[in-house]
Amino acid sequence: MTQLELTKPQRTAAIASLQRYFEEELSEPIGDLKAGLLLNYIVEEIGPVIYNQAIADAQARLSARVSDLNGELFADEFQYWPRADARRRKR
Repeated sequence: MTQLELTKPQRTAAIASLQRYFEEELSEPIGDLKAGLLLNYIVEEIGPVIYNQAIADAQARLSARVSDLNGELFADEFQYWPRADARRRKR
């Protein structure tokens, strides 16, 4: 599996979010270094769980769509004459 990586803006926003969470929910300030280390832990330890679930969800959705290809894309065959006969009856 590919290691999960955050872009620099994502990492900055995640650290700021962790700091805000600690301040507002736990009344405990957390510095940049500690928030960054916590983020590293979460991404490395818990990130794969979320990633794997997302992959499983995507696979299930794709499987459902693929299994219903006949329903989604089926085209009736040899319809020229039935349609032509129906048009003639309308006249």
